[in-house]
Amino acid sequence: SWFGAIYAKVDATFVRVTTDYGLQGWGESTPFGPNYIAAHALGVRSGIEEIAPMLIDADALAVDRANDLMDQALMGHLHAKTAIDLALWDILGKATNLPCYQLLGGSHDVPMPRISSIYAGSPDDMRRRVQDHRARGYRGHSVKVGASEAEGGPALDAERIAASLADRQSGEFFLVDANGGLSVVLRQATQVPIIMDELATDEHSVADIISQNLADGIGLKISKAGGLTRGRRIRDLCQASGLTMSVQDTVGSDISFAAICHLGATVKPQLLSCVLDTRDMVRQSVAAFEPVMDDGDVLPPTTPGLGVEPDMDVMGDPIAIYD
Repeated sequence: SWFGAIYAKVDATFVRVTTDYGLQGWGESTPFGPNYIAAHALGVRSGIEEIAPMLIDADALAVDRANDLMDQALMGHLHAKTAIDLALWDILGKATNLPCYQLLGGSHDVPMPRISSIYAGSPDDMRRRVQDHRARGYRGHSVKVGASEAEGGPALDAERIAASLADRQSGEFFLVDANGGLSVVLRQATQVPIIMDELATDEHSVADIISQNLADGIGLKISKAGGLTRGRRIRDLCQASGLTMSVQDTVGSDISFAAICHLGATVKPQLLSCVLDTRDMVRQSVAAFEPVMDDGDVLPPTTPGLGVEPDMDVMGDPIAIYD
């Protein structure tokens, strides 16, 4: 639920790219409904239809060049390019027999804390859900706010925040998330650290955030960024400027979480706040993915590529084939 919009299910798009040598890579793009950010499921598939012919004879291992070709075929629409980009990184890892995190710069080998997504509800219910995630090893909590005046306005949001933080443990990280509902950014008028999440949309917006000193950190959402290729560039911009990052996606399955784990592991630990386990947001598992778990914290597996094994019984037959 977000500002009166209720999403009972999400529409996911999965891509399988096959090379002439038989290697296969998998990717995913799953927008969080059609009216949350500028992305929607039908747009993902229409974008792929526009892009795919440009990539038929391209080098699957040259991921940056493939992204250039996608940009030539279609301006913007990064959420459509994400699924293809992830599949190409999966192929690159399998071709080199290396996990994606190695190809993205190497893991810091520090288990990453996971962040929960505590949707807006009654203060007592939100407190209970934080406790539930804490018991499952989550050390970060994204507390959603944005009550309308009819619901209780800022007073209710203050109660939600207080209840969610009531049992705060040492080492926990809390983020109060208005989910794009803030109309004014008061960066220079507050001592509270500001995190740009939905407003950090791509490389250019992150460059603006840095140049204008608008935030202390960002939420790096992979599908919104356009995949791992552009996500890596955003990571480097933030690390060069000292901005913190939480590596996330709007929503997603095991494949999205795999990409999050691989990119997150390459962020300097002192700048990584948390990663989002998107699997916690959906009921249907579509692939086997076995990250290394350490008392609730996570590291990507050492298997080549993304380390996912899709369940073809769940995937079913493809709805479109481009060759």
